[in-house]
Formats: sequence, C-alpha cells, structure tokens
Amino acid sequence: MSGITPQRRRVEIESLMSETAEVDIQSLAVHFGVSEMTIRRDLGTLEEEGIVRRLVGGRALLLDAKSREPALSTRAQAAHETKAHIGRAVADLLVDDEVVFIDGGSTALAVAHALRGTGKRLTVLTRSILVVSELAQEPSIEIFMLGGRVKSSEMLTTSSTMSDDLRHYNVDSYVMGISGVHPTRGLTDYDPDESAGKRLALDRSDRVILVADHSKLGRVLMSRVAAVDDIDVLVTDSDHEALAGMPAAVNVVIVEPPQ
Repeated sequence: MSGITPQRRRVEIESLMSETAEVDIQSLAVHFGVSEMTIRRDLGTLEEEGIVRRLVGGRALLLDAKSREPALSTRAQAAHETKAHIGRAVADLLVDDEVVFIDGGSTALAVAHALRGTGKRLTVLTRSILVVSELAQEPSIEIFMLGGRVKSSEMLTTSSTMSDDLRHYNVDSYVMGISGVHPTRGLTDYDPDESAGKRLALDRSDRVILVADHSKLGRVLMSRVAAVDDIDVLVTDSDHEALAGMPAAVNVVIVEPPQ
C-alpha cells in the first residue's frame, strides 16, 4: 500500500478508525507499508481537521465515534467493489412499475448506479442529489426529488419539509441505508434528523430492503431508527455473527465477495 497518495491513505485511516475507533501508529505503519513518521504526519493532518485526537503512547482516537459520521467520500471509497456487488443484487430484486424510495449514503448510491442501463421501468423517490445524478439520464425511470434543507456533507435533503413531502407518497420498496445493524439494539445512525426521515420511509413502504456491508454489522450508533424486525430483506456481504440474532422473518441475502 506504500504507493498510494497521502490523501488516499488518510481516507483509508479514517475508514479503519470508523470500525475500531482507536489505532496505534506502529500498526498503521505496518498496515500501509510506510514509516511511523509518515503516519504521524497523517494523524497530525486528521487532527487539524477535527477527525482524530492524538494520544500519548503513539495512539490516536476517532472523535465522537457514535455521533460523528465519516465523510460520504470516505465511505464511498471504502469497500467500493463490495458495495457494487450489493447494489447489483438489490437492483435484481426490483421489478418494473415499482415505486422505489432510495436512501442517501454510499451503499444505497451503489444501488442507483447498478440500475443504470437495466431498462427497468421505475418511479424513484429520493432525497439524495447523487442518486438523482446517477439516474437522471435513464429514460425508463421517473424521479421525484424530495425537498428540504441540504446536508452538504451527504449531498441530500433533510428537514421537516422533507418529511412532509414523503407523507404524500406510498412506496412499494424502500432501499434503506444504515450505519449500524445490531440484532438487539436495532438499526442505528448518526443523525437524528436523518433517522426521523428513515422512520417515515419505513412507515410509507410495503417492502424494506436494507443494504449494509460487513462494516455496519454489529455496530451501534447514537440515534435509534427502528428494530431489525421492521425490515423485510437484508442484503449484505458477510455472514457476520450479528446475523445470528436476526428474526426469521427477515430474508438475509449474502452476496459473494469480490474476487
């Protein structure tokens, strides 16, 4: 990994820390095949950006791990091929003439990307500007963009206005993104406003398809969205131990990992 750019390496450090919260300089140096001084510079930059706090003993801590959401660009680069596989599996589950609500977030965005070129006749509701951008040139897909306050870090809208808009629609399938999936603590996320919008989408949908790669399984974040038995299908890439506690009514689809 020593050939990657410093910017890409810092993105990957942040992604690793979103799973473990605390890291040490020596382990990171070995992982990336660079010197400890290089890692110290990377962590110094991340500390200046308010992402980590450096500790004594050559360690660093991710700030507010339960409430601070990693940047969308960080999440989009992490496990990119895995998310693409999940996206294609979900696209196969959608059928012509469905009304589909597609969430924001990197894994749900992979579903929108997978729909390109399929020719499926769908009506898509979304609050994600990036989902709109992915599907805008698809002649068989009609898009409704829900309004509200733009959350620039996620490139989506979120507010009571967005919630009011969604109340006027009924949805066949909700492609739901989430940051934490735990068999007893439920579905959790970082942002209470986004969580409120997700709960409304659950209420308006006949079928809920949750998309979550392995890094989301077993995690618990600050804002609770719903119980796991509120979903119908979980599409993931790992037979994680957290899946053992899934209700029998949830159809778990495990995609093959990229070779």
